[in-house]
This record gives sequence, structure tokens and C-alpha cells, in this order.
Amino acid sequence: MPTLPWTTPNPVPPGTDVLVFASRFGTRTLWGAFRFLLRTPGVWRQVSRAPGAYGATLKVEVFRRTFWTLSAWESPAALKEFARSGPHAPSAGGLSGQMRDAKYARWEVPGEALPLDWAEARRRLG
Repeated sequence: MPTLPWTTPNPVPPGTDVLVFASRFGTRTLWGAFRFLLRTPGVWRQVSRAPGAYGATLKVEVFRRTFWTLSAWESPAALKEFARSGPHAPSAGGLSGQMRDAKYARWEVPGEALPLDWAEARRRLG
């Protein structure tokens, strides 16, 4: 699966700073990677409708069993609500035993900096 292009669920109000959330994680097995891929469409639909979501993209390296997320949010509360609801919550919980080497990063950028590219996320996630 290639990188999913940046999607913009909601426009950023002018002059607004946004919360950026990035993650990199791997699965213990190739089967875990395929399980992740099977759940991706539902979570992708969820983020495309999520209140407070300003953008998101996903990079998949399936045979390396590595996944990267990059998203922009109105607030920590909007990100938390997304993570704890819809398809994301049971997907994350159901796959937790398959995960390894997870890293997360958060920072703020001006809304005008969207869409984000992967360079800064990769730097922060190592």
C-alpha cells in the first residue's frame, strides 16, 4: 500500500495554530501488518469525518511491518476524542498485542503550514 495522500476533513480557520501528531510503529509479525491493513479503511473514513481534524496521511511499509501516521488537529481534546471513538478505538485495542517499537511526537505549527510533509515527522520520530 502506498502513502495515502493528505486528506483535509475540515478547513483551518485563518491565523490558527494546529496540533500535529505523528507516530511510527511496527508489528511483530507480517500477519499483524495485514491485520492493520484490513482495519485501515474504517479508520481512514473515521478521520475523514472527524470533528477537529485538519488533515491526515498514512505511510505503510508493509513488508517492513512499519506504519507511519501524520495528522493535524484543532486541539488535544479533538485528537483524544478521535482516538477513543469510532473504528480507531477497537482497532488500536485489538492490535495492541501485535505492536512493537512505537514512537509518538506532538508539536504545533501555524495552520498555513498545512498540508504537512513527512520530513519533519521522520526527523522527530527518528
